[in-house]
Amino acid sequence: MNDFMDLCLRRQSSRNFKDQPVEHEKLVKCVEAARLAPSGCNGQPWSFVVVENPELIEKVAEAAQQLGSNGFASKARAFFVVVEEHANLMPHVRSLVDSQYFAPGDIGAAIAYLCLEAESQGIGTCIFGMYDREKIASLLNTPKEKHICGLIAAGYPADQTVRKKSRKPLEEIVRFV
Repeated sequence: MNDFMDLCLRRQSSRNFKDQPVEHEKLVKCVEAARLAPSGCNGQPWSFVVVENPELIEKVAEAAQQLGSNGFASKARAFFVVVEEHANLMPHVRSLVDSQYFAPGDIGAAIAYLCLEAESQGIGTCIFGMYDREKIASLLNTPKEKHICGLIAAGYPADQTVRKKSRKPLEEIVRFV
């Protein structure tokens, strides 16, 4: 099996982290991987806030716990906050399309690259679906016109066991023509 497929099989959502900080250099490398993700018209409609201050981690973790969910967030040792930016499109492209048309897919690719790089360094991640965007924006002094579109917990997994993935069969999700 090739290394990339092995990395894809190993990467999973971590919800229990060791009480061990993640080294700054490793967090930087994760964002560097995200920065290299493909982007429609090379617009790169993203920026990242890396939360590594322990007091701020605690406050972001609280904002991640909505409706009694995500209690594990308090064990995270860092957070990546993804902010949607207006794409930096070339003038002739900008006049033809809305720069945000590409943003959701581009940001998804960047998040995937970030999480795969984290996994390659032994860092576990969990991408949140529910969190208090307004509270996190306030905590991070994010301007109101900016949209926080991603929150990712990070830390060293307390359990290294790779769980069996439950995914739809290939035949159910692909059609070759």
